[in-house]
Amino acid sequence: MDEACGTLARLCAYLMTLALMAIGGIALWHHLPEITAMETSPKSWTQAGRAAPAFAVSQFIFPGKTETYEVLRHPEGGRKDVFRWSGTGGTPVAELEIYRPGEESDQVGSAAGYLAARMDLAGARELEAAGIVDSKFGAVTLFRRVGGTEAARACLRFFRHVDEPKFRLSGWSCLGEDLPARRAAIGCMLNRLILLTAGNDTKLTELFAHAEVRRSDCAISGAPALSADWVMGADNPHLRGAL
Repeated sequence: MDEACGTLARLCAYLMTLALMAIGGIALWHHLPEITAMETSPKSWTQAGRAAPAFAVSQFIFPGKTETYEVLRHPEGGRKDVFRWSGTGGTPVAELEIYRPGEESDQVGSAAGYLAARMDLAGARELEAAGIVDSKFGAVTLFRRVGGTEAARACLRFFRHVDEPKFRLSGWSCLGEDLPARRAAIGCMLNRLILLTAGNDTKLTELFAHAEVRRSDCAISGAPALSADWVMGADNPHLRGAL
């Protein structure tokens, strides 16, 4: 009788253990879609509402224009500081993005494609090279829209990547009466970009310190004078003769 009672008790304990395992498995199965969605959801950029500005641009470059400043952060450490300027009626006239990457994957692709998507959400308009312009950060590549109206072509995009420290300047500007003035306005914007705080990034501080030595002043009209050589000319350089 004692053996039978012991066997029955062990059997009940065994069945109760199986029941608890089944209940836990069913609960885990119901939560599995939520866990999978959390693991597969892409990590995206979010606005950092309380982040202090790390950069500034002199307002003398954009007289009468409204400026907004936005900081975006990535969960893996990246930061984007974005300036936007608008004119009468809130019409956008210029944008400057300063990107400091973290551990995230920077899926920019081509500079032209990235800039086209930035200004045109559909990204359908192709861009062509519009020469380069000098700045305190070095030569900056320019792009403009292929075809279209003159007003659309008037807006220039720009792109400058620095390897050490990892640092990228990009954006667009529609300011200026003609192509040389628009190119000069972009150069002036970048020359007047200053660092307010770098946190613990000493390499970024050194980059701006060295760049400041190379900075040229903007002319009275608000745009620096262009170099007259064929590389920094107002348009794409054209080769002469046959190769």
